[in-house]
Amino acid sequence: MTTQTQKKTRTIWIIIGTMLGVLLASLDSNIISTAMPKIIGSLNGTALYTWPVTVYMLCMTISIPLVGKLSDIYGYKPIYLLGIVVFLAGSILCGISQSMVQFIAFRGLQGIGGAVLISNTMAIIGILFPPADRAKYGSFVSAAAGISSLIGPIMGGMITDNLNWRWVFFVNIPLGVIAFFIVIFAFPASYVTEENRKIDYAGAAVMIIALVPMLLALSWGGEKYSWNSIQIIGMIAFAVVMLVAFGLIEQNASDPIISMSLFKNSIFNFSAVEMFLFNGVLMACIIFVPLFLQDVKGLTASGSGAIITPMLVSLIVGVIISGMIISKTCKYKLLSIIGFLVMGSGTVILMLLNDKSSNVLIIITMIIMGLGIGICMAIFNVTAQNVFPNSQLGVVTSSIQFSGRIGQTIASSILGTVFSNSLSKGTQTLNISKFSRKILSNSIHLVFVICAVVTLASLIIVLFMKEVPMSKKSSTEESEQTLDDPETPNNHQV
Repeated sequence: MTTQTQKKTRTIWIIIGTMLGVLLASLDSNIISTAMPKIIGSLNGTALYTWPVTVYMLCMTISIPLVGKLSDIYGYKPIYLLGIVVFLAGSILCGISQSMVQFIAFRGLQGIGGAVLISNTMAIIGILFPPADRAKYGSFVSAAAGISSLIGPIMGGMITDNLNWRWVFFVNIPLGVIAFFIVIFAFPASYVTEENRKIDYAGAAVMIIALVPMLLALSWGGEKYSWNSIQIIGMIAFAVVMLVAFGLIEQNASDPIISMSLFKNSIFNFSAVEMFLFNGVLMACIIFVPLFLQDVKGLTASGSGAIITPMLVSLIVGVIISGMIISKTCKYKLLSIIGFLVMGSGTVILMLLNDKSSNVLIIITMIIMGLGIGICMAIFNVTAQNVFPNSQLGVVTSSIQFSGRIGQTIASSILGTVFSNSLSKGTQTLNISKFSRKILSNSIHLVFVICAVVTLASLIIVLFMKEVPMSKKSSTEESEQTLDDPETPNNHQV
């Protein structure tokens, strides 16, 4: 076998390994939603219904910035392997939980492992491949994340109905074991050349203290407590004060968790904002498209899945085409504009759908939305990575991923509040005790209007984004050497 063939084979296995990792973490974020009724029935946990989802999201979001820093310090390969182990341990413990408190605690453990898999995947691709190729190879990983987000609820229902809710977690084991051994044998060895780098413990502690109340406020606002309640206002105010303190600590830290210098780079700022807005629209599709299909159109879960499937196909096509074009042209701005235009067209059509809309029109809309989402999905990780050295890729990538997670959290909370308020107003206006399909349709319509506005804002923002063409070569030649010879030390931390 020639050296070139060995390199291509290794590349394939690396992509498979990272796809499995992100598939595990992303799928588990969504698969539990349809299994929760059975879980709370089995564990007598009705009073704690929202906590398994909240704790998973909380632990994952908080851990992402820390994971990026730890990977920069200790190397990506050992941290990634540790993440798989922690995630699988959490999965097994969730599957054998005997009480709701145990289940919630183990979901938090899963979230920590999931943070490693989500954050490190794109960083590893950034380390191993030159900037122009990151979009191409990252597109496969992004496709896995997008697909898992959309099919997660469907799979959760199928597994729960045909097996047992515990298998929602046990199915992770074979996939995780395969990913673990792929990482061991296919990923290049990890070398750490900056051994004097230290963890910023003070910054880490203050960041956690700031993020926990902020994320809880965003999750509980409009549901558990009203937005103007003392609980929500108090948590947000406390979080803001702690975030200011975190910024001051990081400015003076010798090796900060999130360097404030990142925010001096306009491309990083644009990428973070676009990732925030994009993930908000994606979350709206994940939550409200199935709701529209089942509760407004009256389709079954399987019928809803059949209509969403074309969206999955077009998403895969969009993300792969996007990656290939960036790899060939080394440019991304025009493609970003096209992606948001396509997404915008899809959201406009979503606004016009109602209970009388034909399935053909809905399928066409799904295809358009999937294509637009796919085109944009892999772009903003690589735009940020493109303007920073490899020694900072962990922090840069985790920060962009963190921005996306916050976008999903805020979108699910705010859009959920808008939807609930619209339902309540609709029932009061018509003076009825139960909402009709028309009220449901109108409320979902309002959500899609907001999505259209957010997509338009994303399009306008990207017009002002500076484009730095991506190099066909790594920042140093060692990156290519790493793929050819894993036993040769280099300056990269993999």
